[in-house]
Amino acid sequence: MGLTLFAYVLMAISGITLFSKRQRAIPRASWLRPLHYITGWIMVSLVLLLLVIGIVGTLGHYGSLGHSGHLIAGLLVVFLVLLSAGAATQISPQRPWARTIHVYTNMLLLVGFAGVVFTGWDVVQKYLP
Repeated sequence: MGLTLFAYVLMAISGITLFSKRQRAIPRASWLRPLHYITGWIMVSLVLLLLVIGIVGTLGHYGSLGHSGHLIAGLLVVFLVLLSAGAATQISPQRPWARTIHVYTNMLLLVGFAGVVFTGWDVVQKYLP
């Protein structure tokens, strides 16, 4: 989860930098946009990996899902990450709405990640001896 949060922070920094340079019509570094894309795909992969680990671990330990609010918070984060990534692939001058969805979804992700961290603490306490 820590690596996912690090990727989120790196995405926020690179995204804000891209936005700032676009608004001021300043040329951006050639590596900035690819860094943002690559970090985004890494974050999507990590979130999906955490989903699989969580489902397999919970089923293996309890035999069923839904023992805490962590499942709902986690599924919300997965949905928001996939929505953000999907909107990112649609960003173009012909589809300005895609950038808006991408940005606002990422703002909601901050709340989603906070929820996952908060509810995850209870889950971790159950697994510790």
